[in-house]
Amino acid sequence: MLASDIAQRVNGGEITAQAVVRTALDRITRQDKQLNCFTHVLTDSALAAAAVIDQKLAQGKSVGPLAGVPFAVKNLFDIAGTVTLAGSKINRDNSAATLDATAVTKLKAAGAVLVGALNMDEYAYGFVTVNHHYGTTPNPHDPTRISGGSSGGSAAAVAAGLVPLTLGSDTNGSIRVPASLCGVYGLKPTYGRLSRAGVYLFSSSLDHVGPFARSVPDLALAFASLQGPDSRDPICTDRAPASPNLSGDITGLRIAIAGEHFARGMTPTAAKALERVAKALNATSTVTLPETARARAAAYVITASEGSQLHLSRLQTRLQDFDPATRDRFVAGALIPSSWYLQAQRFRRWYRDQVRQIFNTVDLVLAPTTPCSAPLKEQTTMELEGESVLIRPHLGVYTQPLSFIGLPVLSVPVQLPGELPMGVQLIARPYHENIIFQAAAVLEQSGITGC
Repeated sequence: MLASDIAQRVNGGEITAQAVVRTALDRITRQDKQLNCFTHVLTDSALAAAAVIDQKLAQGKSVGPLAGVPFAVKNLFDIAGTVTLAGSKINRDNSAATLDATAVTKLKAAGAVLVGALNMDEYAYGFVTVNHHYGTTPNPHDPTRISGGSSGGSAAAVAAGLVPLTLGSDTNGSIRVPASLCGVYGLKPTYGRLSRAGVYLFSSSLDHVGPFARSVPDLALAFASLQGPDSRDPICTDRAPASPNLSGDITGLRIAIAGEHFARGMTPTAAKALERVAKALNATSTVTLPETARARAAAYVITASEGSQLHLSRLQTRLQDFDPATRDRFVAGALIPSSWYLQAQRFRRWYRDQVRQIFNTVDLVLAPTTPCSAPLKEQTTMELEGESVLIRPHLGVYTQPLSFIGLPVLSVPVQLPGELPMGVQLIARPYHENIIFQAAAVLEQSGITGC
């Protein structure tokens, strides 16, 4: 059941929040042994929260637009009373969080019920959710394949129907990559639009938080509930809340397709998905984001530098307790000269200004989310522009340059006959998520996208 349907029925008295949450918990119990989405299930607190919602409704009180909707969060969001693992073994030794992350608080305030924490790549450093400590989260469409990452548990939980809403984080594509591979909607809002307070960060310069859902209206409900300034997060700006336009009207919108870097290397399936979306939105012109290869290189430098500095003391004292897949990259990041990092940040400002000029002539840009559908779990390489490359760093080839400058992006799911899901990115200028939702509504209503 979709989040919007649940909330409408709970608010209307057709079903109780307790019944909804109990059904979700039963589903998780039955299916998650195979799916491995959850690292922690909050059975008692979820049922207690649902009982409070039912009590308030019985008293005629308002509960919120997400009344009774079960949701779960990537296990780098603080949950009061629970240790924030961030996909690591080392964090098990930490004290339990004393406060919920702001994003968790906001969804609860809207009536949603938190049911658990979700698997991820260790410290959010990866695109696969193959975790040495907590196991692999397979793709719900084909368990022999990966779900993507680092928010793989978040995307897979929605794709499998365990919960209708989840939260993830995105540094270089960690919301959009698993959304693409699992065939769900994944939103990376504008950098600074949603609070990151109470979130275990990876790279502060690049980190975003955002929701996953199975429909555009569900995603819009979550996004609306998550907005607003937060004194706990200095980068969370006091912007007027966006009101997603789901009318299905894109009259007057100037829509183009990203060329050059974003047109190279994709599989025929990815190309077909992009073509379907472009045709539905009447997008025929192309635009070029300049120096995209350098943007990816600079993003790598910033990510590796900031991530390694965050974990430097742990690298010095508990090196063998890291996931082997992340350990070596963190060590390499610690060796990056500070001059490289400073140059990467200078380039970032230049690149941001260049791309902003593009949005003087277009309102929305389309690009593939991933170059291919979900790879096999044991697969380590893939073909990209006729060259064999490692999967882990290259699944984000189309997402990384956009995270780098904080643009709002939605990955929409396209299901082609006989194929695994593929995602297409809808990209707008900063703080114009409303335009993204306009186009996404058209695509969903026309049957081009959907789960």
